[in-house]
Amino acid sequence: MPSRLRALTFDAHEPARLAEFWAALLGRAVLDDPRGVLLPGSDTQVGLRFTASPTGKAGPNRVHLHLTSTSPAAQDDTVAAALELGAGHLDVGQLPEEEHVVLADPEGNEFCVIEAGNRFLAGCGFLGELACDGTRQVGLFWAETLGWPVVWDENEETAIRSPHGGTTIAWGGPPVAPKRGRNRQRFHLTCADGQLSAEVERLVGLGATRLGGAGDGVVELADPDGNEFSLAPG
Repeated sequence: MPSRLRALTFDAHEPARLAEFWAALLGRAVLDDPRGVLLPGSDTQVGLRFTASPTGKAGPNRVHLHLTSTSPAAQDDTVAAALELGAGHLDVGQLPEEEHVVLADPEGNEFCVIEAGNRFLAGCGFLGELACDGTRQVGLFWAETLGWPVVWDENEETAIRSPHGGTTIAWGGPPVAPKRGRNRQRFHLTCADGQLSAEVERLVGLGATRLGGAGDGVVELADPDGNEFSLAPG
């Protein structure tokens, strides 16, 4: 059976504080977790996990979140709430006519509040998208890894979504920015049928590279673009 995406893990200097920011913004519970602080997801909304790390942020992340809006007023409310919770505006070269709002969370992680009426993210829920820097090849790898259908595959851009709907994961295609050390955001998977060794071999066959063990039976791998991710027993 395909692996399950349990969470997008963030390295953080203050994981509890960052978890509280995102929990308040997304309206989620905060749970202690053996590997950090967890904001559980669901079949349609990706979970978020925050782990302690002394490593500083070096350049833009390879993943940033897109939050959706049901109306212009709702977009304004989300931006205002984020700023009140400790976010800040961020200039990434967006054009004046673009309607999305680019922000950074309290530890500088980029995210966007998308304008109402965005057809691509219609029906995806509040956490509408994980927007990733990556190749078409890696998008197809993750489709096979998770058993999620491809919902976009044009001009080297790829997107996948759970069969249940909800949060989309998208890769923007080339040019892909050079990797700067270990990613501070990583996918955390669980093995659906408990057969960890067999699942590791399946993922390696799809194009992953095994990096080693991470303790507690967790195996760390890298996808075809070199992005680290972890696989734990179910």
